This record gives sequence, structure tokens and C-alpha cells, in this order.
Amino acid sequence: MSEPNPYKDSGEYQWGPDQQAGTPGYGYPQPVPGQQYQPTLPGVPVPPQHPPAMQGGGAPVLSLGDITVVGDQIITPAGAMPLKGAVWNAMDMSRTEEKMPTVAIVLAVIFFIFCLLGLLFLLMKEKTTTGFIQVTVTSGGRHHATMIPATGPDTMHRVMAQLNYARSLSM
Repeated sequence: MSEPNPYKDSGEYQWGPDQQAGTPGYGYPQPVPGQQYQPTLPGVPVPPQHPPAMQGGGAPVLSLGDITVVGDQIITPAGAMPLKGAVWNAMDMSRTEEKMPTVAIVLAVIFFIFCLLGLLFLLMKEKTTTGFIQVTVTSGGRHHATMIPATGPDTMHRVMAQLNYARSLSM
């Protein structure tokens, strides 16, 4: 199947894509590390993006989702921001539901037949928390938002404690 088509016309048309031998395929050649990024639009400069490990120094002071405070800067996937004068916000988009588990209903029905104490099983409740807490930071003309999953009703309190600490560092 890798041989050329034996039934092709003697004309110039070849079956398949118009590609010369030795030409790299889609997505190649990859840029060599250390080379500057070539913008796709002529005349539009694009700043080089560095991984967070290359920026900043020292141990992380605080981490909220993918936002990390290191020294005097805030490291995000989009790049570094100055810590001084940063504006921090949080929005609670989680909810806690309380429902009666199926086991409680089954036990109440079974024990109601034997004695009226089975109705006490209807007092059983199960709490589940779902949703996220959105944390945003704005500094140095940049903005970044992250979503932290809510694992319980106290998640917002823990995130707010970390957020208030980040606010105190930003002053």
C-alpha cells in the first residue's frame, strides 16, 4: 500500500497531499529552546512565556489553587505579577445540601412494623457540599482567576483566611 498508484495517469497529478519529500509534517519544525517566539501576525510582539519554575526565587509563602505567592511576586500560569498593590477577591459558588439517605427510609419502614421507634431513623441527615470558590487576583495590569473545589461547608472559611493573609502581604 505504500507503493505509488500503478493505475495513475501519466499526467502531473499525484494522489494525496501536495508535499515534497523531506518536508516536516504538521506542527514541525518545533522551535529550538532559547529561540524567541515568532509571532503569527506580522508586527504584533508577543512576550516570551516562561514556566513558573524559572521565575521568582525562594520558597512559596502561600498557594491558592494555581496562584502562588513567592517572595515579592505572585506566580500564575499566565506569568508573574507584583505582590505590592495586588487586589484579591473571592466568590463562593458552592452549596451544601441536606437530604435523608435511602438507608434511613428503609430502616424506618422495617422498624416501624416492629415498633414505633423506627420513626427515629427519619431524623438521619446527610450533608453534601458541591461547587467551587473562585479566587481572583489583579496586579500590574494583569488579572488571573482560579477555581478551588469546595470539599465541605468550611472550605470558604479556610480560603478566606488564606486570602486575608495574601491581602496583608500585598500592602
